[in-house]
Amino acid sequence: MLLRLSALTTSILLLLFVSCGESPKKDKNKVQENIANTDTVAKVEVDSTEIEEKEEEPFKLTEENAIDFFFDYSKKLKKDKVKITTTMGSFTVQLYDDVPYHKANFIYLARQKYFDSTQFHRVVKDFIIQGGNSDDRRTADKRGDIGRYLLPPDANKGHKHHRGTISMPSSERDNPHKLASPYEFFIVVTKPGSYHLDGSYTPFGRVVEGMDVVDAINNVPVGDGDWPWQNVYILKTEVL
Repeated sequence: MLLRLSALTTSILLLLFVSCGESPKKDKNKVQENIANTDTVAKVEVDSTEIEEKEEEPFKLTEENAIDFFFDYSKKLKKDKVKITTTMGSFTVQLYDDVPYHKANFIYLARQKYFDSTQFHRVVKDFIIQGGNSDDRRTADKRGDIGRYLLPPDANKGHKHHRGTISMPSSERDNPHKLASPYEFFIVVTKPGSYHLDGSYTPFGRVVEGMDVVDAINNVPVGDGDWPWQNVYILKTEVL
């Protein structure tokens, strides 16, 4: 009886030993793979965060940064001509090197394609044609994207408002110092010039080709506010 009990006990113990042995070992490769996947997810999350942190607001010109920006921009300029193509033909202006802010501003706006689709919105017979504005919402949007700023007058370089001179009007805002409106320009057609403008506005270049096109624009019929009855568009500007 004791022997049978012992044998039975032994069998039970063996059975228990087998059934209650070590738990199955984890697959090392799978563990490492899971760790690697976790690291990848974490890395992707970190990288995404870094990308979001690096995204900055688009650059905009302001009255605080415009002068410094155009000072640096002018140093890099090697070109000084801009070809302006309109619905009535094209003409080319050469910009003065010694009026750096206004020259840099005009070339910068041309390269930003600001002037494209704007109009010659003011035409005064035998006096000037003025361009760079429009009643199209896109023009206001482009100004908003580029920034809101004015330029100081630079009228003491000896340049006069001879016929063919391109100059910059002052802002219509409360502006006792006649700060220039950077988005617009006017071209003198008066013979030999409009010298009463000297000292009040900044000549920054002159028409060197296509003055006949400027004269043709100056001869279009206009309505109230000197706005042409039929819009004269600037189709594109090219820096040469």
